[in-house]
Amino acid sequence: QVQLVESGGGLVQAGGSLRLSCAASGRTFSLFVMGWFRQAPGKEREFVAAISRSFGRTNYADSVKDRFTISRDNAKNTVYLQMNSLKPEDTAVYSCAASSLYTTQPVPLGSQYDSWGQGTQVTVSS
Repeated sequence: QVQLVESGGGLVQAGGSLRLSCAASGRTFSLFVMGWFRQAPGKEREFVAAISRSFGRTNYADSVKDRFTISRDNAKNTVYLQMNSLKPEDTAVYSCAASSLYTTQPVPLGSQYDSWGQGTQVTVSS
């Protein structure tokens, strides 16, 4: 497993931007597929975005496509989520996750992830 710590959450007005970071430690970061998930109060956790181990292949939920961008810096053991044009419905706790699944694809299923961070709160006001 790998240890994950998120940062960058906060309060922002609708239409604004935030950049989340997730720092990993413990094992070779480049071996993991990385993903971002979110959970709003009273709702189930949902997939936001994922990025493959190499080649930078990405996958996004339809609700965030064209607004959010996931990226990774393997030299810094960090994955990022750039969030633009934020909406009140984006309000949630955002968690990053690492999957050791042997695949070249970005994995959208939460059940395929082995390690999870504690999460960071993102609140978008209208």
